[in-house]
Amino acid sequence: MTDKPDSATTPAASVPGLEDWQHWTLVMGRAQQMMMNAWAERAGKDEGALPTAAAIPASLPDPMPWLAAGAEAWSKGLEAWGQMLTGFEKAGEVRDRRFGAAEWHDYPLFDTIRQTYLAISDQLLGSVDKIDGLDEAARQKLRFTTKSFVDAMSPSNFALTNPEVMKRTLETKGDNLLNGLSNMLGDIKAGQMSQSKAGAFELGRNLAMTPGKVIHETRLFQLIHYAPTTPDVLATPLVIFPPWINRFYILDLTPEKSFVKWCVGQGVSLFMVSWKSADESLADVTLDDYVAAQIEAVDVIREALGVPAVHTIGYCVAGTTLAATLALLAARGEADKVASVTFFTAQVDFADAGDLTLFLGDETMGLLGQLTEDKGYLDGRYMAATFNLLRGRDLIWSYVVNNYLMGQEPAPFDLLHWNGDTTNLPASWHRDYLDRFYKQNLLVKAGAITVDGTPIDLKKIRTSAYIQAGREDHIAPPESVWKLMDFLSGPKRFVLAGSGHIAGVVNPPALGKYQYWRGAEDARSLASFVEGATEHKGSWWPDWIEWLRERAPKTVAVKGARVPGMGKHKAIEDAPGRFVKAR
Repeated sequence: MTDKPDSATTPAASVPGLEDWQHWTLVMGRAQQMMMNAWAERAGKDEGALPTAAAIPASLPDPMPWLAAGAEAWSKGLEAWGQMLTGFEKAGEVRDRRFGAAEWHDYPLFDTIRQTYLAISDQLLGSVDKIDGLDEAARQKLRFTTKSFVDAMSPSNFALTNPEVMKRTLETKGDNLLNGLSNMLGDIKAGQMSQSKAGAFELGRNLAMTPGKVIHETRLFQLIHYAPTTPDVLATPLVIFPPWINRFYILDLTPEKSFVKWCVGQGVSLFMVSWKSADESLADVTLDDYVAAQIEAVDVIREALGVPAVHTIGYCVAGTTLAATLALLAARGEADKVASVTFFTAQVDFADAGDLTLFLGDETMGLLGQLTEDKGYLDGRYMAATFNLLRGRDLIWSYVVNNYLMGQEPAPFDLLHWNGDTTNLPASWHRDYLDRFYKQNLLVKAGAITVDGTPIDLKKIRTSAYIQAGREDHIAPPESVWKLMDFLSGPKRFVLAGSGHIAGVVNPPALGKYQYWRGAEDARSLASFVEGATEHKGSWWPDWIEWLRERAPKTVAVKGARVPGMGKHKAIEDAPGRFVKAR
């Protein structure tokens, strides 16, 4: 049996020789040069000035004492705190992938750091619910702030207290830190953190590959008609409205994950709206424009195929506006244009909308105004940063460690490539959405929202509906998505999927992942639904396609206008089109 090494044999304990000191001097010189080059480049673009000589340190600390002393100081400080708090051993044994490497457990020094941090974290997070005198909104804000602080202060995030980083630094003689500095400077230049390997994915090459044609185009969207792969298709076509805050190919990732490809393979005549990333030309866009765009897409498809009605899907915020669209059609007496509606993680009642409500204060709204007053649109990188903050441990700090401290490239990951492919938002419409929908919660108040001059009421919607929510969704919590059940007056089915806002939706059957729950369709609350629900292993997609076929089972042969570009609406260009590629 091998004994654990004591603290004297931590990765930082070896004594460097002359060659080591020479190498570290070279490493530090290279690091200083990289930073000077970055400053010079920024200054050349009028983004800042070169630092003065006085602002640049004459020398940097020697690496070996730096490694050992930092860890010792951190350990002693946290150990003192740990002695004051209870639950040390219990919290210290929590399984946490940040501390999965053997070094965190094999070396007593780092084992103490790990256990003490976890104990203190547990105490801090637990204390939020014990504080008296806070209303729920204040408690939610404090809980989020505390969790963000705890995640940021993890010893895994600092080179001095992460034994994996220290080990790699010694093994590479500091090259990992130079590579990490290069990665960090590149991310600063790009304005966002890299979460997937650069160059690993390209639209049309290994993402958004499903064949089709753009058959209609406006200043706000392109309409894609996908090529059928079955001899017969459902007579009633389907159009998908993806969120305008993202790019549509979240539903057409690599072929094995593509919802689009899967739908086409199921014999669906499929259309997709591809929203344009906002620029100055879209500064005047409002709710009316997005609703009109959804109606226009439905009408174009009806006319192109000669059908009376179209199935619809609205994902996230596009599901919210799709509810407004259906309410407007109902008010106009045109509800029969839509055969069914499917909502992917969509909200209409924002009373319990989750952690995003923490970003609706006067300071945030004022900042949005400042960021957009010149060009009339919000740079999508700000929205991406907000979503990353909601899952900071996974979407920020894990990449700080991997990219900057370990000096490694992030792994190729199609979903995170999409996550970093940001979309600009029309500024006035974005602020209006946050104000009237999130803050004032007007959409669920009959007549409080007017679209194209018509007051709308969600309870007038009688369209058959399929409502999907993610059990771990942090953007559209299932409790909030459930409220669609309270406002839609037609037949409806609620499905609770395993995982969250993205993985809970993008879950192809072939992967055999997660699960979903079906329950009584007359359940009065989410809690009641869950109590009586039946768990089904794997993807909910087969349940949905069966539900869709039941709504309109008739099929037709693939010919004429069922082939993209062969009907009245000729092909403009191949899918995925220009709009999704515009930056």
